[in-house]
Amino acid sequence: MVLSGIGRTIRDSITGTITGAGSVMESAISAARGVTVSALSGSRATITELPSLVGDVMQGTINATGGVGAELGSAAKGAVIGIVHGVAEVTTVTAGVCRDTVRAAIKSASEVGGDAATVARSAVEGTLATTKSVGLRAEDTAFSVTRGAIQGTRDVGGDLGATARDAAKGAVAATAEVGGSIPQAIEASARGLIQGAAEAGGDIGAVTRTAVEQSIESAKSIGLSAQDAASAAANGAASAAGSFSETTAHAVTNAPP
Repeated sequence: MVLSGIGRTIRDSITGTITGAGSVMESAISAARGVTVSALSGSRATITELPSLVGDVMQGTINATGGVGAELGSAAKGAVIGIVHGVAEVTTVTAGVCRDTVRAAIKSASEVGGDAATVARSAVEGTLATTKSVGLRAEDTAFSVTRGAIQGTRDVGGDLGATARDAAKGAVAATAEVGGSIPQAIEASARGLIQGAAEAGGDIGAVTRTAVEQSIESAKSIGLSAQDAASAAANGAASAAGSFSETTAHAVTNAPP
């Protein structure tokens, strides 16, 4: 793994804290936020290079975490929170920034042997948890981050179905944590997962089935009825199918329940 200057900076700033038995997630939030603000404040031109910056910060965080044997999921969650808050201090956070952050988390974790699905859940949770504070609509973020999770998993050759399961779980958990609309989160995340799978050339039917099943299970665990969860997931699938070719749309709408 070749680290950029920004990547090395954040790796070095976080390694000592983690080694000193500090909180991995809190350390990652603080370091990622600080480095992101510093990079963006130093040059307005850097704003046009946000995807690269996000990747550098995430890579450095994961590299530090893997180097000391700490838990990658906590590091990924902390890093995405820190990056989003850091970007918000300097410029407007977009759904695209959130998508790129989740995608970078999965790619970076895979490079040190992390599980794509587990990291996807942590990254989705972390990004969605920041939604209210940075002024993004929860449903817009849910669509973007779940789509990014699938794209990131495709980048590293991971199991799209496993990522769909964990990302759907993370979307529900994070939305419940911030008091958002669970049905809207389910609908948006199902749409993002299915559209991402179609773009990745994955098994659309399997991803659809997994997204719907996991959304229902997760919603039931926090008190939402299975019927309401299923309806929201079906609406998300139908919305995704509307932008596909006839063959792909058929695979979505006819996926086994």
